[in-house]
Amino acid sequence: MARWLVKTEPSECSIDDFAAKSGASIPWDGVRNYQARNFLSQMSEGDEVFVYHSSCKHIGIAGVVTVTRSAYPDPSQFDPASPYHDRKSTLEKPRWQAVDMSFVYKLPRLIPLDELKSLPGLGDLALIRKGSRLSVMPVSDEAWQVILQQVG
Repeated sequence: MARWLVKTEPSECSIDDFAAKSGASIPWDGVRNYQARNFLSQMSEGDEVFVYHSSCKHIGIAGVVTVTRSAYPDPSQFDPASPYHDRKSTLEKPRWQAVDMSFVYKLPRLIPLDELKSLPGLGDLALIRKGSRLSVMPVSDEAWQVILQQVG
């Protein structure tokens, strides 16, 4: 089992949206960065994922979801009405991936970026490196444990 962190704007898809659909899966689509897409391709059913709220008033890790469907071609790339449409992508040669995820739990409190940056043991976490803007990234087992220890 691998562990991951995904960034989202809560106005698009928040941990509360996952909680509201508890027991159901939500597609994680619309990722249009090649490195993030490659990470999505590595996700497998059962992987654990931190949901990180960004571009909002309260930024930080908000909860945990699990991958319920491994990577598959992102349907939004084929939909001309979608803001994520990619006219260069074809059914025979899709360029983008999606995964499905479902709610596990909401953290008792948001863990903000400033707090994450101050924690020892997170040196390999791409999120805290200057200039990292990836929306999908791996999280080592050590970093996962360090982060969860912050909320008890």
